[in-house]
Amino acid sequence: MSRRKNRTEPRARTVSPMEIWINPACSKCRSAVQLLDAEGADYTVRRYLEDVPSEDEIRQVLDRLGLEPWDITRTQEAEAKELGVKEWARDASARDQWIKALAEHPKLIQRPIITADDGTAVVGRTDEAVRDALSR
Repeated sequence: MSRRKNRTEPRARTVSPMEIWINPACSKCRSAVQLLDAEGADYTVRRYLEDVPSEDEIRQVLDRLGLEPWDITRTQEAEAKELGVKEWARDASARDQWIKALAEHPKLIQRPIITADDGTAVVGRTDEAVRDALSR
């Protein structure tokens, strides 16, 4: 049986063994949670549209993912189009601009993101990626 913990209120952050950032309306998120449950994983659910990650948390997750902010930005979202993110530079000089946008517009964050026990993270859009997080 999984020991799933839902977190709906913002609180002081500590890195838990495994956390999944989800939007409950997202089918990929629901699929990832079902797989975690089926595997008996111990994890915490973070509804990141309600419990919005700070810029520092986004930086930490990016470090864990080994990705840049533009790699996890949903550029097809209406908010992304309004901001014009497709036109933004994708280099070190623009990194903070991207991170700030993700913190201010969490709907732009690709989902689900699973932080793994070994300090890494994956974007869990496929069963294979979720299993990768579970194997760590």
